[in-house]
Amino acid sequence: MSQLRIEASTALCQLQDGGRFGVRHLGVTQGGALDWVAMRWANWLLGNALDSAVVEIALGGFSVVAEEDCMLALAGADLDAQVDGQAVAPWTRFNLGKGQQLTLRQPRQGVRAYLAAPGGFQGEAVLGSCSTVVREELGGVDGQGRALVKGEVLHAAGAIAGQVGAPNRRSHVPETLRPVYADKPVLDLVMGAQIGDFSGTSLFEAFNRDWTLDSRADRMGIRLLGPQLMYQGAPMISEGIPLGAVQVPPDGQPIVLLNDRQTIGGYPRLGALTPLALAQLAQCMPGATIRFRAVVQDEAWREQQACLRCWG
Repeated sequence: MSQLRIEASTALCQLQDGGRFGVRHLGVTQGGALDWVAMRWANWLLGNALDSAVVEIALGGFSVVAEEDCMLALAGADLDAQVDGQAVAPWTRFNLGKGQQLTLRQPRQGVRAYLAAPGGFQGEAVLGSCSTVVREELGGVDGQGRALVKGEVLHAAGAIAGQVGAPNRRSHVPETLRPVYADKPVLDLVMGAQIGDFSGTSLFEAFNRDWTLDSRADRMGIRLLGPQLMYQGAPMISEGIPLGAVQVPPDGQPIVLLNDRQTIGGYPRLGALTPLALAQLAQCMPGATIRFRAVVQDEAWREQQACLRCWG
């Protein structure tokens, strides 16, 4: 069983898996990796179940030392990863010998990297998942919803795939299958029930103007700065909020709701970003520029299924 001792960490370094489902009627949100595509590729490199627990590392500042020989995998953002000063490329599987130190320093491309270990990292499952949700004090290593801290020891659930010298059939993710982290991504948005209640000018601007990611952002949601959107419909009663919902509060500046969002809300919505669009958004820095593209549900479904076929 692989063991990694944490030498440095931040509040943005957390244990995440595929998420917590079937509990939103209890007011419990889903959690889970913000870039679910990168999480899956990290686990794929080791032959893990694709939703196994990984370490989500946002913006760097994370370092571990191996307490025994092991094999690990990295996918997602390029955070200038190094093993004892030697560069480690993202989207690869690599050996970490006993006493060696893996450090993820700072972003060079993208925001969030995902570190996987054989069988997934061990955590205290709460309501079917060990995904960390700090606000609700759920998940993580001990089930209390804490971010990872210096001195903590991470344990991998498996050993066989992580043996040094094991067959390296999945040494890297093929370049043709790696997501492209564009400087100005166009994000697909499935139009929602209230979209017809916005003014015509607002709808034009929503899909034809740039939006800037505000610094007011976390795993619950990201505020966008741009043209003021005007809602003209009747006051709403709170309703369930899907992942990726684009709410428009009274100031007219949208908020994209992410994995740690509240479960209900009463602001009108343009619609919801597709899962693939959310994975792209998770790799955008504050201050980055995005645009929305309106799609219908059938189109979004076809694109999602095509993506899922990458993992067979």
